[in-house]
Amino acid sequence: MNFAIRRTGRHRVMALTSASALVIAGLVTLPATLAHAAPSCDITYATNDWTEGPGSGGFTANIVVKNTGDPLTRWTLGFAFPAGQTLIPPGWSATWAASGANVTANSLSWNGALGTGASTTVGFNGRWTGSNPKPTTFTLNGVVCSTGGVTPSPSTSPSPSASVSPSTGPRSIIITPAATTVTEGSNATVTVKLSSAPAANVTVALARTGDGDIGAPASVTLTPANAVAGVPVSITAAEDADQTGGTATITASASGYTSASLAVTEIDNDGSQGGKADNPYAGARGYVNPQWKANAESVAGGNRVSNISTAVWLDRIAAINGTATSMGLAAHLDAALAQYNAGTGPLVVQFVIYNLPGRDCSALASNGELGIDELPRYKAEYIDPIAAIMAQPKYAPLRIVTIIEIDSIPNLVTNLNIAKCAAVNSNGAYVRGVGYALNKLGAIPNVYNYIDAAHHAWIGWDSNFGPTAVKLKEAAVAEGSTVDKVHGFIVNTSNYGALVEPHFTVNTTVNGQSVRQSTWVDWNWYVDEQSFAQAFRGRLVQENFNRDIGMLIDTSRNGWGGSARPTAPSTSNVVNTFVNQSRIDRRIHSGNWCNQSGAGMGERPRANPATGIDAYVWVKPPGESDGSSREIPNNEGKGFDRMCDPTYTGNPLNGNNMSGALPDAPLSGHWFAAQFAQLMQNAYPPLS
Repeated sequence: MNFAIRRTGRHRVMALTSASALVIAGLVTLPATLAHAAPSCDITYATNDWTEGPGSGGFTANIVVKNTGDPLTRWTLGFAFPAGQTLIPPGWSATWAASGANVTANSLSWNGALGTGASTTVGFNGRWTGSNPKPTTFTLNGVVCSTGGVTPSPSTSPSPSASVSPSTGPRSIIITPAATTVTEGSNATVTVKLSSAPAANVTVALARTGDGDIGAPASVTLTPANAVAGVPVSITAAEDADQTGGTATITASASGYTSASLAVTEIDNDGSQGGKADNPYAGARGYVNPQWKANAESVAGGNRVSNISTAVWLDRIAAINGTATSMGLAAHLDAALAQYNAGTGPLVVQFVIYNLPGRDCSALASNGELGIDELPRYKAEYIDPIAAIMAQPKYAPLRIVTIIEIDSIPNLVTNLNIAKCAAVNSNGAYVRGVGYALNKLGAIPNVYNYIDAAHHAWIGWDSNFGPTAVKLKEAAVAEGSTVDKVHGFIVNTSNYGALVEPHFTVNTTVNGQSVRQSTWVDWNWYVDEQSFAQAFRGRLVQENFNRDIGMLIDTSRNGWGGSARPTAPSTSNVVNTFVNQSRIDRRIHSGNWCNQSGAGMGERPRANPATGIDAYVWVKPPGESDGSSREIPNNEGKGFDRMCDPTYTGNPLNGNNMSGALPDAPLSGHWFAAQFAQLMQNAYPPLS
């Protein structure tokens, strides 16, 4: 017997910070039609620059807009490029437009309201020729913010001549890229240069802080002839015996110049899988998605969990570049890089790769945009752009975890009676698509692939357990991939299965009867996710996956706390009664997957919680709907699945039981505040 369960989620948007920052503060006056008079603002403009050829290059600009005056309901930011730079659309967290040198950014629906002291971060990519000086004048809602304590007249347009000339203004040292990785026993090359040509030679001192295995020359000399183009500098990582990568900061300084810093990450070559960390979560911080954080904090008490790391779902091609209301992949990675630079130690950022042709063949709530025969589009328009962005050198310090294609391969084992599942099995769309994703993404040194492996109430029976492992191996070696490009597997993604059933195990007997005979367990060999994950890991190793693969368990919604949680085993000697009174998973049926009533947040994310388990993770962001409880027209490719309808009486996949779904749910991936409140209320361990 099998059950195809759960469903989707998604997410994006963020706050980005800097590599180098110019802070401009000022008192402004808003037009009476927009707000009360005389608010004030702080603007922080920061860029990461790189060279693409002689005298030209690109940059990423991150701008923090802070309101220090009266509350705003919407805003428009304006400035002028001082040296002919150009904006590359679309930008993020605002609607961007450029006319010649003049640039404007209009707030979006989710960040237009800025209370007193509140801030938001917007950004864009651009190109420069010659140099990339920062704008010197910014406006908010048409009124100029002061610079250096002098407030220009609102009627006076900023003059390009007012910008600081590199030859007479502040001089700075530049390192490109601003971050790099070095494999242990090898080296990497960066460029050190000056913002303008000096009159005489300049000696730039290079000082390291952090891991002593990472090295750089003590200094480098720049001449009037090579200072602007820069000189190469070799960054090294010494061979050692440990299995841990290190980090260091190289600071470049010279008298009369603003210093620059380089973030260096050592990739250890003594661990598994080509020098990657054996467990990317070990010793690492997690990326906090600012949009989910804002949604969480919009619900009373949400600040208790709003700084927990959750995954970002790339569930359609448009999600890669982002939309007017959501951040794209590069913007998330820029935000993650800013969080990495703001703290110490490694940082993990998690992305769900979720857009196979004929996606979710056994359900409707999370159907995708690609037809069953559109594998070429999946490769060229989805995976290839994702890989290109993740492979950018500036993101090398990050540990990027990819969760590969939820609910795909197990459907090819258990649901071939469904026409769509049979079709994608026949044409190889799932197997080849997963293999292609593994091959492209696994080739990036700091990307860690984890394939979705369903959950215990789907493949815990003998008829499903081994065949699913075999099918996963088939996908892992398709399209040029190898098992070395699989770092591990994840179970319970977006599902509700209990991490551990504390009051009985699969070996428990009641009055001489095994709990396997109960209607709830239904002859399954597993009663919870942790025992299943550990056993399935062993079965995967039998299929010649690497012996050091690790498992992840999504614990975002499987806590099952609250007043309905049993506190002790039942005293009944009737096996069905015993199991139903003892189990903490309070679903009507273990085949129910959509917006389950009574669910709670589970264990908070942490590394190495049990043997063979790399981490507990929150891949499904709590509060994001599994699917709508009624049909809602949309252009996101999402259908209406009756398993999300609280009045639905079920089907053979859930034993013809009620769906157990919450009412008034929005489309899958959309914010569902009522669910989030319930998840907090029923969290286990409880929230403090």
